[in-house]
Amino acid sequence: MRKITATLAAMMMIAACGGQGSDAGGDDQTRVTLVQGLAGEEFYETMACGAKAKAQELGVALDVQGPQKFDPTLQTPIVNSVTASAPDAMLIAPTDVKAMIAPLTQAKQQGIKIILVDTVVEDESIGLSRISTDNVKGGAAAAEALSEQIGGKGKVLVISTDPGVSTVDARIKGFEQEIKANHPDVTYLGVQYSHNDVGEASRIVNAALAKDPDLAGVFAANLNSATGAGSALRQAGKLGKVKMVGFDAGPAQVKQLKDGVVQALIAQLPGDIGAKGVEQAVAAVKGQQVTASIPTDATIVTEENVDQPEVQKILYRAGC
Repeated sequence: MRKITATLAAMMMIAACGGQGSDAGGDDQTRVTLVQGLAGEEFYETMACGAKAKAQELGVALDVQGPQKFDPTLQTPIVNSVTASAPDAMLIAPTDVKAMIAPLTQAKQQGIKIILVDTVVEDESIGLSRISTDNVKGGAAAAEALSEQIGGKGKVLVISTDPGVSTVDARIKGFEQEIKANHPDVTYLGVQYSHNDVGEASRIVNAALAKDPDLAGVFAANLNSATGAGSALRQAGKLGKVKMVGFDAGPAQVKQLKDGVVQALIAQLPGDIGAKGVEQAVAAVKGQQVTASIPTDATIVTEENVDQPEVQKILYRAGC
């Protein structure tokens, strides 16, 4: 789904922003840990900023941790360590719908309140609240935007990361449903997986252009897919001719938009997800009512509206 390798600068920003969370208070202070899907990535840093602001408002001690890659083998030991530290609640963006069930079950058995943010696991008993972008709706918005860019007709391809990531799977579902239901002159060529590798995304597009020289559009479900696809389109002289819609709105994605690599972005609201996650965690710890499912919105960002104040507010940040 949108996952990129964390940069050193971003990691330094985490430390500057207080990566280990808000100041500790008394022994009776609610302790919450946010386990990101990927440390240093702008989506999750914006989520952390929203969580930190809400934690400060509510007097919560918040700790933030995350793996260096969006990988369950790296996230699992972090979850195990958090479980051993026994916070009152854990906010987590699981990196796999299946692989993260076991470590989260152990945390749940230790009495830690689990709140899922952004991504989920298949076991519906895990996660007192699930807070995420309506990714089916976001995928549908991407289909609408891409169809508009190509004039409502032509062949389109989806490039994603890997199957088994709940958010990206939902985006693909929404894209496919929207194309099938409302865009009869758009030919859907299916989804191919880049494994979050820029080179592989470039290879996919090169192969697609060789097979279908009249390819009209690409939906790139994350940054690396868009970067690789854009590189292939540039080399083929198709940049801006083959239209592309990307997902997320971090600094790199916005640069792609302004450079004409992509023609539209689907921006999520990760800060809201983080803030709502802290609210639900506190409610769970205090035995108050918890909302089981909280969908958040997505916005289409284009070159025409990217500089508008209301759009600037929702662009992602590298740190607080």
